[in-house]
Amino acid sequence: MPDYPYADPVVELTDLQEIARDVVVIPNRNVDLVPNIGLIGGTRAVLVVDTGLGPRNARKVLEFATAYAAGRRLYLTTTHFHPEHAFGADVFAGEATYLLNRAQADDLTTKGEGYLAMFRQLGEPVARELTDARIPAPDLTYDGTHELDLGGRVVRLRPTGRAHSKGDQVVTVPDAAVLFTGDLAEAGQFAIFPWFPPYDVDVSGVRWIEVMNRLIEERPRVVVPGHGDIGDAGLLTQVRDYLTELRDETWRRRDSSLPEATIAAEIRDLMIRRHPDWRLPEWIERGVGCLCTERPA
Repeated sequence: MPDYPYADPVVELTDLQEIARDVVVIPNRNVDLVPNIGLIGGTRAVLVVDTGLGPRNARKVLEFATAYAAGRRLYLTTTHFHPEHAFGADVFAGEATYLLNRAQADDLTTKGEGYLAMFRQLGEPVARELTDARIPAPDLTYDGTHELDLGGRVVRLRPTGRAHSKGDQVVTVPDAAVLFTGDLAEAGQFAIFPWFPPYDVDVSGVRWIEVMNRLIEERPRVVVPGHGDIGDAGLLTQVRDYLTELRDETWRRRDSSLPEATIAAEIRDLMIRRHPDWRLPEWIERGVGCLCTERPA
């Protein structure tokens, strides 16, 4: 098993951020494989958004959510099926109602075991958090938009269609103009392209740009990214602009018939120069690989 070069992927219940009335974020502190986790409250119920990586993190989130709910009913949803977002959901069984868009539920069924095996090979700290992890099954699935009434507050759950994954879902709190994006948006790092041919090729850079354009039009006041610091609608524009420049630079070189490895190396250097403060440049090449296949004939 390789050395894991990052901080342990552990959810810490510190520096909680109340971003609106009865809307709290457990921040990821810019730790890899730790998502921003949300709690959205109404008079009758509380919705938890994402679980953290594996059962131990999820138990910590569940304990906090139970105390925060103070007798209100608990719901859980996840923004997409990747392990640090959803692979603690089984801990919530019997304590919360787990509801998902149908495409994400399908991702869990068809890809969950493969991703669990892959993540366990990333290093001992990750494998430790995934000890006894099981692929969760939702209590409820939906098609289209699902409006969840928490009591005096309706939260809107919406699948976006294929982008970062096939089953991406965003969560909005309309009365507070808050948007939870999952990994459709990240702050301070290069966009994560889970491009692993032939095993997983569902990510689409072209569709991702279209999704970001739609989200920008909604003009949220607060944007909670999957990873990184909470921002505003400008974060969505920043992600869209990066994806667009990655597409344009890839397609321009692809038209010249350069080998893909040469294209990827050139664009990696270019993007690092343009965004010197961003983390995780290893995702640039995977983005190039994805976009090379999406170049129109």
